[in-house]
Amino acid sequence: MATDKLVAMKVFRRVAELGSFTQAADDLDITAATVSKHIAFLERDIDTRLINRTTRRMHLTDAGLAFLERTQALLDGLEDAELEARGIQSEPRGTIRINVPMSFGLTHITEAIDSFLMRYPEIDVDLQLSDRMVDLVEQGVDIAIRVRSLLADSSLLARPLRTSRNIVCAAPQYLDNAPPIESPADLAAHNCLTYTLHEKPRVWALGDEEVVVSGNFRTDSSLAMRRSLLNGLGIGFLPRFLVQPDIESGALTPVLDDFPPKPYTVFALFPPGRKQPAKVKLLVDHLDAHLGDRPYWE
Repeated sequence: MATDKLVAMKVFRRVAELGSFTQAADDLDITAATVSKHIAFLERDIDTRLINRTTRRMHLTDAGLAFLERTQALLDGLEDAELEARGIQSEPRGTIRINVPMSFGLTHITEAIDSFLMRYPEIDVDLQLSDRMVDLVEQGVDIAIRVRSLLADSSLLARPLRTSRNIVCAAPQYLDNAPPIESPADLAAHNCLTYTLHEKPRVWALGDEEVVVSGNFRTDSSLAMRRSLLNGLGIGFLPRFLVQPDIESGALTPVLDDFPPKPYTVFALFPPGRKQPAKVKLLVDHLDAHLGDRPYWE
């Protein structure tokens, strides 16, 4: 493969992943004009438009999306081949893009990434913290961590990491001035804070029961909800991995322990149809070891 074409493919990949010619130029330490030149060369070479762009935005064409998936796989394969050619003692290198939910990322993943980078200093990690699922191929994501009971997209490659549960909890100062809670039905008399990114935010499945709740605060951030719970605003239904330290310290009190919700799984997801590069496998194995055989929240 001609060197110019390989360079152009690398440039195209960064433009597609960052969604911007300017950001790709900054990332690659070249000018925006050079980025445009590489993209134009690539489109002429394969006689296909890959990117539709206006003065305000850009997006990949269908051909561009298909070409991006193949390009990512090819460049990852070349990187692994170079690593093998240098010998197994060579230091892994390259960039890993990982997309993680905000709460799980801040409480569990960032510390693991710190220790990973200390161990493999030639690897760069691009950490994206977002509770919303992204298109792994279009965004150039190598690993997405998601907490789900089921995976809606069966085309994604998935590796289960750990299980956890949600827990109903509130601050003692709220519970001291509120009606008693002995069954899920009692939640109807309480200010229940809801997480809007749940499939059914106002329906809490507890034991074999489902109860419809209501309250005066809803948010797409479980971290924001935790703060409001600590302030005594109401009752929340949050992941145990987020609030276990608060429960152990007494800042939050669990309720309805006799009605445990069904467990869910922490998955590592990978783009479909791509062999996982060696550096990606190293990071996932590191995350797996960091979480421990029995995570503390269990």
